[in-house]
Amino acid sequence: MTNKVGPKGQVVIPKPMRDRLGIAPGDEVIFWVDGAELRVRRAGRESLRGLLEGTDATAQLEAEHRWELEKEERRDRRLG
Repeated sequence: MTNKVGPKGQVVIPKPMRDRLGIAPGDEVIFWVDGAELRVRRAGRESLRGLLEGTDATAQLEAEHRWELEKEERRDRRLG
């Protein structure tokens, strides 16, 4: 099943999937990147501990942080 991303970056979660996961209007959801996939789940009162376990989220965050630092260093060199 495919859907299009709207102009504001919004995507509709198909009703059968919402029903299966118990997602209702007004519920909060959690998004995270797992490799090349974007995942979503219903936020609940349960602990978030271990949510990203087994993913490469730490490596991705470290790579993004390095990229941001390098970008700032280039900007600083350019501005002198």
